Amino acid sequence: MGKITFMGAGSTVFAKNVLGDSMLTPALQDFEIALYDIDAERLEQSYTMVTLLNKNVNQNRAKVSKYLGVENRKDALRGADFVVDAIQVGGYEPCTVTDFEIPKKYGLRQTIADTLGIGGIFRTLRTIPVLEGFARDMEEVCPRAWFLNYTNPMAMLSGYMQRFTGVNTVGLCHSVQVCSEGLLKGLGIEAKRPLREKIAGINHMAWLLELEDADGNDLYPEIRRRAIAELEKMPNSECRDLVRYEYIRRFGYYCTESSEHNAEYNNLFIKSKYPELIDRYHIPLDEYPRRCVNQINKWHSDKEEYLHGNITHTRSREYASYIMEAMVTDNAYKIGGNVINNGLIENLPREACVEVPCLVNKFGIQPTVVGKLPTQCAAMNMTNINVQLLTIEAAVTKKKDKIYQAAMLDPHTSSELSIDDIVSLCDDLIEAHGDWLPKYN
Repeated sequence: MGKITFMGAGSTVFAKNVLGDSMLTPALQDFEIALYDIDAERLEQSYTMVTLLNKNVNQNRAKVSKYLGVENRKDALRGADFVVDAIQVGGYEPCTVTDFEIPKKYGLRQTIADTLGIGGIFRTLRTIPVLEGFARDMEEVCPRAWFLNYTNPMAMLSGYMQRFTGVNTVGLCHSVQVCSEGLLKGLGIEAKRPLREKIAGINHMAWLLELEDADGNDLYPEIRRRAIAELEKMPNSECRDLVRYEYIRRFGYYCTESSEHNAEYNNLFIKSKYPELIDRYHIPLDEYPRRCVNQINKWHSDKEEYLHGNITHTRSREYASYIMEAMVTDNAYKIGGNVINNGLIENLPREACVEVPCLVNKFGIQPTVVGKLPTQCAAMNMTNINVQLLTIEAAVTKKKDKIYQAAMLDPHTSSELSIDDIVSLCDDLIEAHGDWLPKYN
C-alpha cells in the first residue's frame, strides 16, 4: 500500500477526477489518500465527497484523511509516494480579480491570464513561495515522492521545482491529450484510428508537428486546407478556434492549447489599435473571470450531489492515475510531460521547461529527445520562455527589476504599453497583492 497526497484538495471537482481515477485503478485502490488545504470549509466538503466516492466505487479500500493548514502540512505529506498539486494561491478573490482589473486601468486586456502575460507573471510570483514550502517539507518527509503539478502557470512552476528544489517533478496538462481529436472534430475530418501524433514545444504552446491516421496517411494537408477555408470566411466565421487556425496558416502548425489562451501569448491578436481583431477572431476578453464565476455558481448548485448524492465516477483521461499506475506496476505508459529541456529540444534553452513525449515506468519519467523544432515554432516558444525564465529568476532572487524585465519582454504587454507604464503597472500590482507576495527589493 502507498500514499497519495492531494495539495489543494478544496478543488473538489478536480479532486474527484484524479482520486476517483485512482480508486478505479486496481494497483492504487488500497492507497492511503491524504487531503490538504488551508480552507477549512472546502477541505471538509472534499473530504465528504472523497469518502463517499471511496464507499461507492472502491468498497472503502482507501484510507482517507484530511489535514488543515500549514501547521499540518508535513503530516499530510509524510510518507507520500505521489503528491498531486492543484492549488490556486489567492483564489478568484482577491488575486485573480486584481490580475485583471488593475491592468485594465492601463488599457491592457487579457483573456485567461493564468499562463503568461502580466497575470501569469503575478500568479507565478505568489505561488512559488508556497511551492518552496511544499518542497522543503517533501525533501524532509517524503524525499522520493513524485510531485505531479497541475497548477498554472505550468512551465514556470514546474520549471522552478525542477531547477531549484530536490523534488521529483513533472508538469501535467490535459491539452496534449485532447489536441488532435479536438482539431479533427473542429474541422469535420474523419480519420482511421488509432492516430499517430508528434507533439513538442512548451506548455500551452506545444506544436502538433505530425499527425497520421492508422494507415500512415499524413492528415496535415487536409487540415491546412480546411483551416484556411474557415479563416477565409472571416468576419462571418462562427468558429471559436480561429487563432490556432491562423497559426496553421502563418506558422504551419497547430498548437495544444485553446485559441482564447493563445490570443494573449503573442503580440498579434489583442491590440487596442485594432479593436476589430477581437470580433474577427472571436477573442473572449475577461474569459477567465467569467469561468470562475460560472464555476462558483455551478458548485453551489451541484454540491449537494457531490456531498450527499449517489456519486460515482468513470476513469478520465487525466494523466495522474496512469502515471502512478505505471510507476507502481512497471507497465509503461506514454505522456506529454513538462520537464527541464537539457537538450531535448535543440533550439530552445537547456534551462527551459518544455513539453515533450515521455515514457513512464518504475524508473520514473523518461523524456524523449525531439531534436529541432521548425524555426518559426521555436521562435514563438522563445517569446514565452523569455518571460518564464525571468519570472522564475524574480521569484528566486526577490529582485523587482526582474519582474519589470519579465513584463517588458512579455509579447502582449510590451505591444500595448510603454516602458514607464509597464513599470508603473508592476508596482501597482505589487502593492495591490500585498501580503500575497514576498518583499521585493
